[in-house]
Amino acid sequence: MNDSFQLIYNDLNIDHVPNNVGDAQILDIIADRVEWFLANDKDLLLSYLYRLDVEEKKIDIALTPLGDDAPHIALAKLIMERQKQRILSKQKYSVEPIEGWEF
Repeated sequence: MNDSFQLIYNDLNIDHVPNNVGDAQILDIIADRVEWFLANDKDLLLSYLYRLDVEEKKIDIALTPLGDDAPHIALAKLIMERQKQRILSKQKYSVEPIEGWEF
């Protein structure tokens, strides 16, 4: 499993995903999970989006009926975009742990 998917997997609790999946397949998996959350637990989904630090303005646009994509697909795209940003930031600003603070 690639690093970007691992972070998404951990945050959204997605089960049974093979190691060699591409971005399009990951997007489909996330979109399916987001669709379930929209139908069954929208508050928890919004909580996840908040934890992932997805911009509220972008979430609002994704949830409008006038968007280019269905809400679950638009939100899945936002999740993937944000996770990729987080990975790039971690790679760019990686620092050695301070001795005694390695946890």
